[in-house]
Amino acid sequence: MALSEDDVRQLAKLARLQLSDEEVHGIAPQLESILGFVQQLSELDTDDVQPMTTALDVENRWRDDQVQPSLGTDVAVRMAPSSDGEHFLVPPVLGAGGTRK
Repeated sequence: MALSEDDVRQLAKLARLQLSDEEVHGIAPQLESILGFVQQLSELDTDDVQPMTTALDVENRWRDDQVQPSLGTDVAVRMAPSSDGEHFLVPPVLGAGGTRK
């Protein structure tokens, strides 16, 4: 399967990757190889194969949830690097501006 540069750039955009022209040329053969392998897999007869979440036959080994004592709000806020006494103060993640609650 031959991929055009536009195909590679579209895939990069969907993956939120910024690729240089050199990277586009370098990654195209790798993507073609991966897609060729996926094409081979799609030709397999899987009608009698049961769906599974893992290749190993394992059981969930998580413990049961149990109510445990936890920190009170006053202790947690007091130990925070930055607070206003009632809330954690954190820098904004999106956009610009000052510290928000």
